Order: sequence, then structure tokens, then C-alpha cells
Amino acid sequence: MLTANRLRGLFPAIPTPVKADDTIDAGAVSALFAWLNKQGIDGVVPLGGTGEYGALARAERIKMAGLSVKAMAGKGPVIAGVLDTGFHDALQAGKEFAAEGVDGLLVLTPYYTNPTQAGVRDYFLRYADASPVPILIYEIPYRTRIAIEPKILHELSRHPNIIGMKACNLDMYHFLQVVAGVDESFAVLSGEDSLFPLHLAAGATGGIVVTACLLPRAWRQIFETATAGKTAEALSLHRRLIPLMNMAFAETNPGPMKAVMDLVGVEAPRMLAPLVQPAPALVAALRAELGRQLAVSEGIG
Repeated sequence: MLTANRLRGLFPAIPTPVKADDTIDAGAVSALFAWLNKQGIDGVVPLGGTGEYGALARAERIKMAGLSVKAMAGKGPVIAGVLDTGFHDALQAGKEFAAEGVDGLLVLTPYYTNPTQAGVRDYFLRYADASPVPILIYEIPYRTRIAIEPKILHELSRHPNIIGMKACNLDMYHFLQVVAGVDESFAVLSGEDSLFPLHLAAGATGGIVVTACLLPRAWRQIFETATAGKTAEALSLHRRLIPLMNMAFAETNPGPMKAVMDLVGVEAPRMLAPLVQPAPALVAALRAELGRQLAVSEGIG
């Protein structure tokens, strides 16, 4: 059973390679995981926003969960995203992914209905009670318009089946308040590439990092440097990645990243509607920057 103790380190957010008919490209999935496992990661998070959850057919989501479990082969936990809008659909999805062998679920805050804090609290308690595997809370208010009050997260952290969260709230004071009061059995993971070393310095145990799919060794070095207490050095390493991050998120993720993944041996540029291919000029600039960063990262370690 997955516990907070294993939520430490680098967990790339996985894009979903698809073919022209919007079905999973199993060969590209295999290539992506082979690249990541060779570089060194601690686990993976498929089927989140980076995985285009909402655009995938339900059957394809289930397939991606199973392929991820097979590709990881026990090398690290597979934590599948659950981004449904309603409780019953979300719980069904979680049960389907658990049947495929995932270790945990990353459950998004309920959105569109604009619930109260009491409603958010009850949603996660009810989900945790019913989930066959441990869950992490996914808080990303700039997408959902729902921020969870620190005191609610403190309470939820004490549920035995809620073992952590992906923190995407850009308010650092909110982050500090959350970390100050969560249970020891609960891990706070950074969910923002842009704030990763700051979150680590403030108490995060690791991160769910999008661009770690492209540069896992560089992000590993930042993690190890930050957790060794060398915050200034970690920030300096992170600063070198700012140009790449700016380009990777200049259009909606994962479009730019998918367009250049052939540089790491993964041919998977296709997007799912309503996303479209990123601008050619952006792709060209990102390709040049990634090539430069990959050359630098070869000298790491």
C-alpha cells in the first residue's frame, strides 16, 4: 500500500501519446517510460492535465493507466489523475484505474459547481472512504477556481487514506500555512515547475514536474541540491531552466512539450481537441533550447 514515505523525489507528469485516431500510441508510451526510467525518477503521474485527461475517451484513460503500470514494472509508484467533475464519475474512474494496478490516485478538487469549503471537505472524505487505493488531493485554483483553506487540508491530512497533495496554489504563504499543519502521514508535493526549489525549501517532499519528462536529470539535480539544504545553489540551477519553462508553458501544456519530445526519443506530437498544435516559431525556439539543455544535462552526475 502506497504511503507518504514513498512520495519523495521526482514524479514527472506524463503526457499521453496518441495516434491520428485519438487512441493511445502504445509504442510511444513505452519509449517515454524507457527514457524516464533510464534517467532516474521516483514515480509517475499519468492522466492529469498534462495527460489531457478531459479529452481522452474513458477506455483510453483506462488503457493508459494499465500501460503506465506495465512500463514502470514496480520501479516506482504510478499515481493516476482523476479529473472528473462529479463524484460518482470520479469514483468510478478511480476504481477502474485501481483495477489496472495503479498505486494511488490524484483527485482534483470538485469544480464548476463552486462548492463551499465544507463541500470540498466532505467530497474528499467521502472519496477517501470509498477509494480502493490511497489518494492525493490535487489543488490547482487557477484552473478550478477552488482553493482549499489550510485548516481544511490539515483536517483532511489526518484521514488514513489521504496521503498527500499536489500543491499548485501560487500563493507561497498559503503553501507555508499548509505545510505547517499537515499530519506526519501526509506528503506535500510541489505541483509547479516554476516554484519547485522554493516549495522544497518550505517543506515539500518532492514534486510532480511537467518538464521533468524532458530533463529528468536536471530536475533531479535541483531536488538533491535543495534537499541537501543548498537552497541558493538549487535556485541557481533552477534559474537556468527559466527560458525552457517560459517556452514550454507559452501555449497550453502539453502542446509545446509534445512537439519536441522526439529529442528524447518519443514521437508523440499529436494533440487532442480542443488543443491544437503550437505555433511553429515557438516549437523551433523550444527545440533549440531543449537541445542546449540536454547537452548540458549530459554532464550532470
